[in-house]
Amino acid sequence: MTQTAVSPPESLRRRSVSLDWRGLSPYAALALLMLLGALVNPDFLAVENLTNVVTRCSFIAVIAVGATFVISGGGLDLSVGSMAAFVGGVTILVLNRAGPGAGIGTIALGMGVALAMGALCGLGNGLIVAFGRIEPFIATLGTMGIFRALITWLADGGTIAMRSSSLRELYRPVYFGEVLGIPVPILLFMTVAVLGAVILYKTPFGRRVAAIGSNEEVARYSGVPLKRARITTYVIQGLCVGLAVIVYVPRLGSATPTTGLLWELQAITAVVIGGTALRGGNGRIFGTIAGAVILEMVGNIMVLSDLVSEYLIGAVQGAIIIIAMLVQRSLSRSR
Repeated sequence: MTQTAVSPPESLRRRSVSLDWRGLSPYAALALLMLLGALVNPDFLAVENLTNVVTRCSFIAVIAVGATFVISGGGLDLSVGSMAAFVGGVTILVLNRAGPGAGIGTIALGMGVALAMGALCGLGNGLIVAFGRIEPFIATLGTMGIFRALITWLADGGTIAMRSSSLRELYRPVYFGEVLGIPVPILLFMTVAVLGAVILYKTPFGRRVAAIGSNEEVARYSGVPLKRARITTYVIQGLCVGLAVIVYVPRLGSATPTTGLLWELQAITAVVIGGTALRGGNGRIFGTIAGAVILEMVGNIMVLSDLVSEYLIGAVQGAIIIIAMLVQRSLSRSR
């Protein structure tokens, strides 16, 4: 007897060789940008320049990791920039109250305050969304105005600066320092990314967040605690804002009413570029990191090329998020 080999259906063959283009697209875009940068200016690929690019994107990268949790769960947070300004102002005020002779303990206290304030702000957003049943867009648009007004009030319309030069020098290594030749901000956001990936991909909480973002009704009937999970995503977002502030404060040593302006746009853009759909569902932490680097790299190329004014960086970032959404929609339709 002879056996006739039966080939699998065409749909199965296509599925077996198909690639996750949404997951690969941020890395492909990053590679193309590096090639473009090298063509525009030979100094672009210098180690010092690339290190500076990745270091400068650390604030947005850390905040965007938190935004990945919120967006994966079907939410949105427009308040992160204003929250960062408010948390930064409160942190500096706490540091200033220590007075002369302050040391490492004072800096540790300031860091604790930044994390606590970020978590509380995130908790407030989560409670409003979960129990107030207000659309995340509207709820966080409101808190964005509240946080921005609070920092303006605390600064009396001016600047909140660290008064102690010795304390400022003691705090500088948190942004300008290195560990084994790697800048501290890079180590921070990579650590946050790894922890975020473990939580989102390897824990029951992460699966609940993805379930809520994919289909809230199905998640509810499956017994997922919707309110608790959603609130937790906003608390994680607030903690990430606090971490970003911890690294940001020693960079300039001050906070103003314009601190963190448009950070919400950059964080959401990084998440979308990274392959996470704005409607929720499967989040991509490392894609988000690549998206944050891409945004900073675009600005760096614009400055080095001198072909487009650096004042148009915001316009380019806005165009990028529109293009990323169009690409996501086309990829979804092709499935």
